[in-house]
Amino acid sequence: MAKPYEVAVYYFPNYHVDRRNEAWHGEGWTEWELVKRATPRFEGHDLPKVPLWGYTDEADPAAMAQKIDAAADHGVDTFIFDWYWYEDGPYLERALEEGFLGAANNERLKFALMWANHDWIDIHPAPRNAPYNTLAPGGVSREAFARATGHMIAAYFNRPNYWRVDGKLYFSVYELMSLVQGLGGLDAARAALDDFRARVRAAGLGELHVNAVVWGVQILPGEEKIANAEDMLAALGIDSVSSYVWIHHQELSSFPETPYAEIAEKSAEDWETFSGQYGLPYLPNVTMGWDSSPRTIQSDRFDNLGYPYMAMLSGNSPERFRRALERMKAFLEQDVNGFRAFTINAWNEWTEGSYLEPDTTNGLAYLEAIRTVFGR
Repeated sequence: MAKPYEVAVYYFPNYHVDRRNEAWHGEGWTEWELVKRATPRFEGHDLPKVPLWGYTDEADPAAMAQKIDAAADHGVDTFIFDWYWYEDGPYLERALEEGFLGAANNERLKFALMWANHDWIDIHPAPRNAPYNTLAPGGVSREAFARATGHMIAAYFNRPNYWRVDGKLYFSVYELMSLVQGLGGLDAARAALDDFRARVRAAGLGELHVNAVVWGVQILPGEEKIANAEDMLAALGIDSVSSYVWIHHQELSSFPETPYAEIAEKSAEDWETFSGQYGLPYLPNVTMGWDSSPRTIQSDRFDNLGYPYMAMLSGNSPERFRRALERMKAFLEQDVNGFRAFTINAWNEWTEGSYLEPDTTNGLAYLEAIRTVFGR
């Protein structure tokens, strides 16, 4: 790692036209439609959020180049792309393959994959009357796993700016239970991962670092909490664990708002806990905010019904975010995990209220907080 600290930011690629989305939602649809239509759900609720750069197309290399420059200029090192591949093939791949890899300045950032292998649920937007339809199941067969990982090796892992941790290619899995069940059990999943590692070596790319996202609070419909996590991680040969967002570990204590400062303090305590709990290196997380109400049907009554009808974080100012980053820096300086890296949620989770991209209210203030604490 070139810097004393590695700042890796999750990137959610649903802001470009995708053929599946057009089949489900209509021609030209992107998640910007939900951002535009978001309305206040209670007194004092600050919606809609308006992007300072406009409703850009992330599959356009010029638009992605703007994001890359802003991230690199403010101390971000890596984009971890939420990456989708279902039984019948890829989804939301154009942001990475056309936008990021097509951008003339993409060497300014490293990139990596987190296979977001959860069920894709019909919640864009969600009505009150759950359960929701499953549009694409997250589990994949061994054959689909081989196709997906073969594409990773051929299209991404040979790139000089693919992120490596301790010299190994970083690859993360969002939902271990989905992976194991789709592949046919623990032994079959271990065999598939071992074969994946062998194919990476055979391609002359060195070793694979397999990371698993862990959590204790179920959020998305269809997510399944890992039982006996330590045994499963060992059986699969996982190299490290990470978190995606604070609220995977901390339930929001009051509805409709829970103070950001409260969850920030509890989450800082989690970093120490998780670093010892799993017997593996842990990449801790700082979360910018949370508000999933833009993913609800805006005319439906907003009650506490479960995602996306749930509480949000309040008071997540750039200053409080900076304080959370300072706590993170102090934690990394303890060298608990063997490498000084962490994740941020997120670059552009606009409809979950967690985004670093500038809006018309705060401008670049959240990015400036990263530069203040972790800039070059």
